[in-house]
Amino acid sequence: METAGDAVVEVPDPVLAELAGSVAAALPLIVARIPRSPAAELGRLGTTTDSDTGPSRGPAWRVRTRAPFHSGGPPPPSGSPVRDALGSLPSSLIDRLLGALELTVPELDLSGAPDLTAFLGPPFSGTIGIASVVGASEAVTGAAILEQVRPGAVPLVVALARRLAAHPPIAILLAAGPETTDEHGVAAAHGAARLALAVATAAAVLHRVSVPPWATEPPAVLGVAIGTAALLLREAPMPASYAAALLARARAEYLLPRHSSGTVPVSGHRFALLEGTDVPEVDVGGNGLVTVVPGGAVLRTGVETGQVRIMLSVLDGPPPDIATGWEEIVEVSWRAAAGGASLVGPDGGQPQLRRLTPPWPGDYRLRVHARGRDDTDQPGAECYELVVWQAPAAPETVYARSDRLGHRLRGEPEPARPERPEAAYRWLRGSTLSEAATVTVVTGADAAAVLRAFGADPARPESMRAISEDLMGRQSIDPWVAVLDVGGAAVAVEYNGWQGSTAPVLTRASAGGRAASMFWNVNALTRLSFAEDGEVLLSVEPFGDLDAPPPLGAALAGLDFADHHRGKRLMGLVAVQRFTGHGITADDLARIEAADIGFRIVPDLPTLYPRQPQYGDTVGPTTETLARLPAPELRDLAWWAAAEAVRYAGLGEDPEIAASVAARALTPDARLRARRSQLHDGEHRWVWLALHRATNPDPVAAVTQTLDAARYAAGAYAANLVADADARIAGSAPH
Repeated sequence: METAGDAVVEVPDPVLAELAGSVAAALPLIVARIPRSPAAELGRLGTTTDSDTGPSRGPAWRVRTRAPFHSGGPPPPSGSPVRDALGSLPSSLIDRLLGALELTVPELDLSGAPDLTAFLGPPFSGTIGIASVVGASEAVTGAAILEQVRPGAVPLVVALARRLAAHPPIAILLAAGPETTDEHGVAAAHGAARLALAVATAAAVLHRVSVPPWATEPPAVLGVAIGTAALLLREAPMPASYAAALLARARAEYLLPRHSSGTVPVSGHRFALLEGTDVPEVDVGGNGLVTVVPGGAVLRTGVETGQVRIMLSVLDGPPPDIATGWEEIVEVSWRAAAGGASLVGPDGGQPQLRRLTPPWPGDYRLRVHARGRDDTDQPGAECYELVVWQAPAAPETVYARSDRLGHRLRGEPEPARPERPEAAYRWLRGSTLSEAATVTVVTGADAAAVLRAFGADPARPESMRAISEDLMGRQSIDPWVAVLDVGGAAVAVEYNGWQGSTAPVLTRASAGGRAASMFWNVNALTRLSFAEDGEVLLSVEPFGDLDAPPPLGAALAGLDFADHHRGKRLMGLVAVQRFTGHGITADDLARIEAADIGFRIVPDLPTLYPRQPQYGDTVGPTTETLARLPAPELRDLAWWAAAEAVRYAGLGEDPEIAASVAARALTPDARLRARRSQLHDGEHRWVWLALHRATNPDPVAAVTQTLDAARYAAGAYAANLVADADARIAGSAPH
């Protein structure tokens, strides 16, 4: 029985057999016209519904089909299975198939197909309105029109195609031949055969059910056919040869080393590296960390339910060294029955952490590293690293056992483990400063002096919330700061700012004592800085052992910045506290936020650095010539470039700018305007930068950097300025 609209009709077997003859005759021509790549993409639709989770169901790999692209998100269900199936496919796939088969549809000889008009109701005789989406494929639009013009015709195509797929003469033609053994070929043959069946069926049916010729143009026929093929392919099992072909492809494409990372869901204090999905409950009392099970291993976590961070590496041999910085390290052997183990919890896992280990059976070694199992009250503290390599079975090896949980599970007395100094700053991870901030602590200065050191005006307080909302509304990162007097020191906090890590601010802030700051941001960039008596002692990105002067030895003692697990920003704040005698506490931050008082900063002008040749220099090949010119001529060139920036910007009559050009130095008022120009809504930024850069103590840098700013100030006339500069430099060169 077939469904035509809302009615159920019976198409007799003799009629189906007659239709099958015409369809079978058309299949070879259609299959020959279908490109392999889109055919394979269609053919893999059935793999999205197959289980891919364990050795008991066959190989645990599949080639993922491309996600469809829809502007504005996937379309809502239309009530039409064919149109919904079309909407689930990438538009590029539909258009490529339309282009490949559009000329084939008129060539099909389906004159032997039976008249199927009797199996539908009377044709629609009223007026229809047709709306199309701009950019929609002709195939999608055509299929939608067909459903309106001849209700029931499209469902009849789908129903007959399903019956024909099981009809013996057709089923033989749909089977992939034994000569095709590669994954791409099997998928392409599978997809092409069913698409050809759908095209032949759609063409035969739609031309035999009294549909107006204008509604059965090739795009409409192909739209119905592609949607029908997608439905059939999602229902049909993959060919018997596909599993072996997919496994062969997975093995051929699996290269070492391989690294993965993500988070694994934990439930019942456990997750696993496993070929299946059922994570068993196990006894880990032996080593307190990991237990081998059939097809993998189960790991015991500190957290009962939640997520843990994990890294997994698959190597071609054992790691060269035993990693440091981990509290528990245990190495075990396990045997893979089929290969392709996944990182899963009792409640599932992430797609990118599936089928990670080699796709072949054998004996493997697994080295498990764990830390943070005792710190379940600290989100994100618990993490794991797993290292896998193929090796003969060997006894279990324990390289580290120091966490308290492991000792309890093994029935051993818990070790007395002193708290690391950075533990005092764990509260930061759950605070408003967790992602990006700079914390600066200053001694020997009150809050007002610290604000002035930052370039803020103590007489102009604002609401922190209002500042933040203003900056977000303008999409600005203009700097601002909040300062708290903590008795004997002042703590300055910048949310997503960094002025406290700059040399000018540290120099001014430390004029009467000490200043230290720790900066971090979402890109994992950090800077740890110390200053005393108006001199910056150290300002570095902290990695490993720091080459610090003697006065900083006590502040940095025992802080291993190479151990990223300990938290670089937390250790940096420990160093700041040690150096200044004061730190920031959660209560301090709460007081700052309760007061809701912030101050906008007028930032310092960028630091001027000596000349360093780099790719893309404004003056290009003439840079070497500059190095041979005497300093006075270089100064003349730099200030000529600054004056040109002023001229092109039309600011020659500005008194402060004219005075700065005449004096070849920024006047005090001009310097303040130059600083303000660096803000989001600042005026004439590049003119002021040109004037500032002309003062660079390095004369070559003064020329090149001033020219770079001046060309931006010149705008559309930048090429003229650069040409004039090259001519001046060439004319000044010694001959």
